[in-house]
Amino acid sequence: MKGEQIPHKMLSQDAFSTWMGIEIIESEIGRVKIGMTIRKEMLNSMNYAHGGVSYTLADTAFGFTSNTHGKYAVSIETSINHIEALEEGDYLVAECIIEKVNNKLGFNIVEVKRGEELVALFKGVVYRTQKQWEE
Repeated sequence: MKGEQIPHKMLSQDAFSTWMGIEIIESEIGRVKIGMTIRKEMLNSMNYAHGGVSYTLADTAFGFTSNTHGKYAVSIETSINHIEALEEGDYLVAECIIEKVNNKLGFNIVEVKRGEELVALFKGVVYRTQKQWEE
């Protein structure tokens, strides 16, 4: 399976990301950009987006990008910095770029933006299995 097609297959099998309203904007080997709009049911008790919303968007971009090399890749460590509060109606875009990849590990950075404003920064490490993605 071509690497840039893998995120589309992954999204088609991902009920949670579909519920979140995540859409693929761009997909290529080593880089994926996705987006979503914050809905009312994603707000916390302070009427801001729950931190898990931007984390989920970033983690999804991370997972999609990590798999574009054709092997199943699974998360082994992640972290996020929440920089700005987010509100209902905000449209977020997460872009993930593989910073380094070797035979067994991949190191990725994800920027989450609202327009041009950086609102979260996510870092992750994946373990690259030997299992190949198939059509």
